[in-house]
Amino acid sequence: MVSLENGGARGNRGPCHPPGMSSVSPRSRAPRLALVLLAPLLLAQAALPAHGGSFARQAVAADHPLASEAGLAVLRAGGNAADAGVATALTLGVVSPASSGLGGGGFALYYRASDRSLTFLDFREEAPSAAGPSTFARREGDDDAAAASRSRIGGLAVAVPGEPAGLDALLARFGSGRVSRSEIASHAARHAREGFAASGYVSRMSATVAATLRADAVLGSFFPSPEADRIPEGAILRNPALAETIERFGRSGARPFYRGEIAREILRVVRAHGGILSAEDLRAYEVRERAPLRVSALGLDVATAPPPSAGGITLASSLAFLEAHYGRSAGELDPDAPSFRHALAASFYGAYLDREATLGDPDHVEVPTAALADPARAAARAALLSPWHTRPSDDFAMPLAPAPAALPGSDAGTSHFCVVDAEGNVLALTTTVNLLFGAQLTAAGIVLNDEMDDFAREVGADNAFGLVGGAPNLPGPGRRPVSSMSPTLVLRDGAPVMCVGASGGSRIPTATLQVMLFALLFGEHAADAVAHRRIHHQAHPDELLYERGMDPALVLGLELRGHAVREIEGSANVQAIVLRRGEDGRVTLEAASDPRKDGAPRGD
Repeated sequence: MVSLENGGARGNRGPCHPPGMSSVSPRSRAPRLALVLLAPLLLAQAALPAHGGSFARQAVAADHPLASEAGLAVLRAGGNAADAGVATALTLGVVSPASSGLGGGGFALYYRASDRSLTFLDFREEAPSAAGPSTFARREGDDDAAAASRSRIGGLAVAVPGEPAGLDALLARFGSGRVSRSEIASHAARHAREGFAASGYVSRMSATVAATLRADAVLGSFFPSPEADRIPEGAILRNPALAETIERFGRSGARPFYRGEIAREILRVVRAHGGILSAEDLRAYEVRERAPLRVSALGLDVATAPPPSAGGITLASSLAFLEAHYGRSAGELDPDAPSFRHALAASFYGAYLDREATLGDPDHVEVPTAALADPARAAARAALLSPWHTRPSDDFAMPLAPAPAALPGSDAGTSHFCVVDAEGNVLALTTTVNLLFGAQLTAAGIVLNDEMDDFAREVGADNAFGLVGGAPNLPGPGRRPVSSMSPTLVLRDGAPVMCVGASGGSRIPTATLQVMLFALLFGEHAADAVAHRRIHHQAHPDELLYERGMDPALVLGLELRGHAVREIEGSANVQAIVLRRGEDGRVTLEAASDPRKDGAPRGD
């Protein structure tokens, strides 16, 4: 029964499989999720890789070790998951400037143990009031690059930042009060002022946009010379302007970002680079609380992101498809069998087609969530699947009647982290500046987002992730673009058993789902589940992506079924914490940060 409400091959695991921990063979996998969740994995003697850890009390899994350490320091000082989450997010904005920061926005899903409540906070960036459906339409003389660049680089690409307000709201709603705001902010401010070593990820990503970054005063200072082609790995980077901005947040919260000196500096920079952001746009910004999207399928009770996220709908649709196809026997399968990956790819087709046709900001367009989640819809799509051959992804389109009316006038730069505290509170938070280094501009030391590229530039035009834009997602005053971000909690008997999410644009929901299945359905340790090689399909283009290092026999099995396969260097970057309860009732926290992004968890 699927419900949704708004309220085998070792080579696929890659070199990160923990030494001393054997993989669970397909024949020995427990067929029931309950056994997977309750069985202790005897990790005390296991030598876990750097990207994984097992802890008894509290843990933070972020995609940079300094961010995980900042969150853990706040937990050790008496803070809770909300306090630690703000410290983690602020630090990520310093040490991983390609991915996130106070110039971006995101989503947070919070489980409060005291009343077993779930709260979803939407602090997604918002279009300026001067934006309209034709803001990024192709102009006379445009080639493809020129048409795309306006929504990706420079002032016109910048939407109203939401992260300062979102972090402020997280502290106001759920902060413990035992750790001061200034202390929470101090870890990030220290790294910005005293310096930190550039990670391999930042170095690699800077090489793709070096020419533009060097033109910015702050980002350019990270390069050793005006001609350097990248930020060197290990170079000590400092951002004193950002240190002052973070300290201002520690003293005054979000207000200076929307009404004060920092707001004025953001407007000055955006306007100087051709943007349309106004003081009123900043003053009008608000965090929105929304009901988490809930789905029950394959024995998993999942709470995830509602619209304007398309990621949650994708997770829900895929789970419903797999249950309709396999029933409850999916846990008995081999996750690396070509037949399973074939069905998994097919489960994505319809979700991405629905995204193109129907998804938008629910405060401005009607999003048919209930119709999209109808189990009969998933069953009809599952009935199209042959175990031996694929078919065009467009065959899985199921237009809704009536179709959404056309309206009048995703990682690259993203981070996800999970926090579990000693009280049992759990935070899943995904934050982004959209593409690498956002709009490649800074103000008050902050990397500004280029979130306007997540809108549809024109109906039928694709964005930087190849996602085709539909009319419901055209830009307009105060609208929030459709997102792939999917902060997710999996629950059992009302309490979390997993926190998971990812960065990586359109690949976020497919990666999040696969890690969830590897860990909970197939019983892998979180470190194994995160490192496991993945596939991705988003309907358009009609090709199946697979990660380098995947078992050639699996790839061949997919090709023989008719998939147009293409190898990619890496998928999205996933962070996860699995809460395993042993027979003695004690919980072990399996925390993992994605080795694809050099992350590492920390905990006690």
